[in-house]
Amino acid sequence: MTKKKDQIWDGNVRDAALTILLAVDKHQAYSNLLLNQTINKYKIDAKDRALLTELTYGTLQHKYTLDYYLEPFIRGKMDLWVKWLLRLSLYQIEYLDRVPDHAAVNEAVEIAKRRGHKGIAAVVNGVLRSILRQGVRPIDEIKEPKKRLAIETSHPEWLVERFVEAYGIQKTTKMLHENNVPPLLSVRVNTTKATVEEVLEMLAEEGVEAERSKVMPECLHLMSGQPSRTKAFKEGFITIQDESSMMPANALNPQPGWRVLDMCAAPGGKTTHMAEKMNNNGSILATDIHPHKLDLIDETSARLGLGIIQTAPVDGRKAAQFLEAESFDAVLVDAPCSGLGVMRRKPDIKYTKREEDLSRLHEIQLELLDNAVKVLKKGGRLVYSTCTVNKKENEETVKAFLASHPEMEATPLENLPKELLEKSQGGMLQVFPQDIGSDGFFVAAFRKSEQQ
Repeated sequence: MTKKKDQIWDGNVRDAALTILLAVDKHQAYSNLLLNQTINKYKIDAKDRALLTELTYGTLQHKYTLDYYLEPFIRGKMDLWVKWLLRLSLYQIEYLDRVPDHAAVNEAVEIAKRRGHKGIAAVVNGVLRSILRQGVRPIDEIKEPKKRLAIETSHPEWLVERFVEAYGIQKTTKMLHENNVPPLLSVRVNTTKATVEEVLEMLAEEGVEAERSKVMPECLHLMSGQPSRTKAFKEGFITIQDESSMMPANALNPQPGWRVLDMCAAPGGKTTHMAEKMNNNGSILATDIHPHKLDLIDETSARLGLGIIQTAPVDGRKAAQFLEAESFDAVLVDAPCSGLGVMRRKPDIKYTKREEDLSRLHEIQLELLDNAVKVLKKGGRLVYSTCTVNKKENEETVKAFLASHPEMEATPLENLPKELLEKSQGGMLQVFPQDIGSDGFFVAAFRKSEQQ
């Protein structure tokens, strides 16, 4: 029987946010998945949905900053759920103007009573009211620049140091602040079914406010509404996809009639994008190490009306053992990565990634690329992409790959907007979150020599 304190939704938005935050902390669960599951399972209405999302993501985004503010007011050990309740409440006080301070405190006290007892409620009340009286300590008191930036933007210090070393303090500061800004909701127009203008009209008729991106021509930014509930989505005219992740399919630029391999395809956003670029003419083999995830690709392909995609459960690191040598015109390796470019979409990444994870991923990425070369035709095109802003997984992976594969050469990126191509160097492009208001993303293009 489910205990009262374990219930995720009883109509109380703050209690639900607290339950999600605890699950993220205790079980390393993904906040975005838990949030979507909660909203869909309990059919939460629009007003509560927006507040639940803001409370969950906002508290996670600013966790280190909130802890810095709370530290002088906490005495002794505290249960995990009480600490998260204080973070959640302080987030409302410090970051949400529309939530009155007294309302945030009173709600926290009531939650503490329900989940604990009067003694805990008194502690929560005392801490929050002390903060209201005295205010939080200024971050400017931290003299060391990198540590101050880590607390100010709520990122682990080791990551801040790594970014500053790679990109300098100015670019890093902009990126870390951008990571705390809620992302734009974007969709990709299925150009095999309609033009961008036609889809804009369809969405407007459904009361959804959208505008065309100034960067990617097939991308729309949504200012209101839930795309998955629209007729345009259900009938396959749009797909929910971040704008940056539209770069790989464009950079690969597969042509109608080609045979294409997508080596790490699930959940299928880039696979279906390539099929659309090919005008649903040719063939795409979409593989993934997780067989159950292939169902997502099949479902999306069917919804979009794309018939050239086949799926197969293949570990990309062993692709050459199962697939015919030199049989694909083009290969996309959208590799597993640290995800450091999507931290504002998945803020829990900031707190779960470890420095040692990055070297292991680098090795996996090289194994995938090794296999991609073997199944790629002579003269074929290969694109490597990640959703990270980590040089070890991006530029250094490319450098190591080219050093071990003389038959491959870096080739200039193509079929991308001018403002992105201008940022590219040596066939590589690193997009930062602040560049186009989208995820951090990396893409590199290669060609296999005809002479071997």
